[in-house]
Amino acid sequence: MSTGIVLAIVIAAVVVVALVAVAAVNHRRRARLRDRFGPEYDRVVEETGSRRAAEQDLGARERRYQELDIKPLSSGTREQYAQRWKELQEEFVDAPEGAVHEADRLVTALMHERGYPTEEYEQRMRDLSVRHGRTLEHYRAAQEVHALSSSRSATTEQLREAMVHYRALFDDLLTDGEPTGSRRS
Repeated sequence: MSTGIVLAIVIAAVVVVALVAVAAVNHRRRARLRDRFGPEYDRVVEETGSRRAAEQDLGARERRYQELDIKPLSSGTREQYAQRWKELQEEFVDAPEGAVHEADRLVTALMHERGYPTEEYEQRMRDLSVRHGRTLEHYRAAQEVHALSSSRSATTEQLREAMVHYRALFDDLLTDGEPTGSRRS
């Protein structure tokens, strides 16, 4: 074989190996983002209309999250929040709308206590998605009912569902995603 043919084969092999390596890296990154963000990954892909744009967005979220001072709760603080939630569930029986509004305030206070910025809704969602992407849809659903209840348009069943949705994110924030075991009351 001539040197030109050998060189062409070597170059083609290097290009193929490089393409396979790039595909493998992209596949691993995609799998890691899917695992980390859960259903939020698919929501962002749908929202942006592009897997590449979604992955860039999620990567930017991760970089911003690294700059936040997210801290775990002390066991005493965790118990105080858990007790307040228990009381809030009892309040629901007599004042469902008030309980939903208080649940929203309690979840926001817990976010703040953990170190999440709570001022702007969209940024709050982006920040939460990095660590709590699997429960973020619960929070969105609770926020929708919260808005309905502000105009007194929510049914009691919707208010009950909002409490369940708030509870999902509340538990996730309270335990930082660790299993709650038999603590639920």
